[in-house]
Amino acid sequence: MKKKFFTLAALSLCMTLAVAQTINLPAPNKSKKTATVMEALATRHSERAFSPQKLTDQELSDLLWAACGKNREDGKLTAPTAMNRQEIRVFVFTDSKVSEYLPQTNQLRQVATGDHRGIVAGRQEFAKSAPVSLVIVADMDKFKSNDQRAQTMVSVDAGIVCQNINIYCEAVGLVTVPRATMDHDAIRKLLGLNENQIPLLNNPVGYKAK
Repeated sequence: MKKKFFTLAALSLCMTLAVAQTINLPAPNKSKKTATVMEALATRHSERAFSPQKLTDQELSDLLWAACGKNREDGKLTAPTAMNRQEIRVFVFTDSKVSEYLPQTNQLRQVATGDHRGIVAGRQEFAKSAPVSLVIVADMDKFKSNDQRAQTMVSVDAGIVCQNINIYCEAVGLVTVPRATMDHDAIRKLLGLNENQIPLLNNPVGYKAK
């Protein structure tokens, strides 16, 4: 009986450590050759068919930094937020795990194992084929208010992060589509979100299907 207890305890500890894992991403390549802002705006469009080709760690780092990464020594980000609350959190769903992007350290903190892209896709099956899905969550606890004005501002802030993703993808040859459809309840449960932490938008990202 004691042996079984210690075996279960060890297994539980291993699972906890696996989920709590934090990994360093490569430094974002800020000198990467891309289309100009005007060129990206001229060709920006949504795509709903994705190649199975995975993104490299460098590509993922560059994408997340463009979305809402730290771009100044004072800790401010590529995406502005009202009163610099930095209440927008980005979660990365792949075929093997779910992680939260930590912009101040350019790290990924693993929050779940397995392929959960289906709950991001919701009723739109095409989104499951993207190798990466980015889920944008508004954390009203970080914003320190939950009134109507605050909800409006965090929605604006989430839209800015989403647009950063859209323009970056266009500039580097990736494809995406901004979406609000997803299984909100399942995402809340998986990510351990409370009622003040709201999944607002998501972007499936990958290469264009050939």
